[in-house]
Amino acid sequence: IPPHRLTNKEHHTTCNQSRLSTKNDHDAVLASRRDFFVSAFSLAGAFVVLLPKSPAFALENPPTKAELDRIKLGYKQIQNLLNNFEKETTVCRDNGGECKRDADPIRKALGLRSTTDPLFQIEKVFAKVKYMDIDPDKLDQFFDATEEWNSSINMSNSMAFISQFGEYNPGGGKDEVLKYLNESKKQVVIAEKALKTILDCIGAE
Repeated sequence: IPPHRLTNKEHHTTCNQSRLSTKNDHDAVLASRRDFFVSAFSLAGAFVVLLPKSPAFALENPPTKAELDRIKLGYKQIQNLLNNFEKETTVCRDNGGECKRDADPIRKALGLRSTTDPLFQIEKVFAKVKYMDIDPDKLDQFFDATEEWNSSINMSNSMAFISQFGEYNPGGGKDEVLKYLNESKKQVVIAEKALKTILDCIGAE
């Protein structure tokens, strides 16, 4: 057989070797690309870690003066509500019209009525207190007070809501309105004490 001619077997072997070489080269390229992307993502991860903290981490800052002032103002509003409870929860029509009891001022004082209320979502401010420089011995007292606050305002809100419709419910009337209004007030008293403790713990009286 002339040197330039190959048998079928030799030709088959040569093709297989060529395919194997091509596959190895292709695998090498893929491996190289994979290594490149792994390295790139690793560098990107390191870069992200080194970036300045975004506003999403704002809770890691202590409360601002304006936020602490919201707690103080809210506390004063609760005191005013309790000291003038009947007056604050009584609404009269114009020109000497009929008067009725209204639980809405309770919800407003507790920050449950509007985004403009001083105590609206005040729990977010409480969450920042752990970043303040306060007496470690007061931390347990502070956290107990925040739990009591949350529990009492939720209960007060429920009683206030029932009171709003007490006159219209079956078997209801003005007596039912007053009953649940007073139950709501009892929870406001607890909330007021809890907020006073919170102010004492963070030294923001």
